Amino acid sequence: MQFELNAQTRALQGSGASRRLRRAKKVPAILYGGATAPELIELDHNELLLALRKEAFHSSLISLKLGGSPQTVLLRDVQMHAYKPLVLHVDFQRVDATRALRQKVPLHFINGELSPGVKLSGGVVSHAITEVDITCLPKDLPAFIEVDLKDLKAGQSLHVSQLVYPEGVKPVMHGSDDPLVVSITSMKAVVEEAETVEGEAVAPAAAAPAPDAA
Repeated sequence: MQFELNAQTRALQGSGASRRLRRAKKVPAILYGGATAPELIELDHNELLLALRKEAFHSSLISLKLGGSPQTVLLRDVQMHAYKPLVLHVDFQRVDATRALRQKVPLHFINGELSPGVKLSGGVVSHAITEVDITCLPKDLPAFIEVDLKDLKAGQSLHVSQLVYPEGVKPVMHGSDDPLVVSITSMKAVVEEAETVEGEAVAPAAAAPAPDAA
């Protein structure tokens, strides 16, 4: 999946210039990477905000139209206002079609309600992570990785190495580390854990020793 955004170069930088841009409904940004020097750019705020609300935008290739020449980029960082729907600044990285890139992509879990662990054993699906770090050529970048739970039984789990990846896509692994992705916890274990937590919460504190009689 590829998105399109319009951008213009900007000559001024600094907090004052950025404030003026935001008052004009523009977002200051930087474009970096590759053999070209970093460029200061600006984008339309509303166009960018609408794109940011789409999950796939954060992990997809973006065609950035700058000066009439589109460049393929990835979104690398977003700074948002603490409580307003206001984009303060964004970073984009240029993409080389011939070089593998590294990107975090979201996980989409399906068929949890059909898994034996849930349907037959009354278990609960527990998600350990919701995105995975992958590497691939830009043309192979997926918008998400699908995790099918239809065969998962109570007490079973899936790890990063066990997921099904599209052709040309590999997970980024760190040595022997193989992070847990999802598991089916039996209802018995859930109840026992809840009872343990509740018992710890209501357990009376140890009585202080009585003072010696005078």
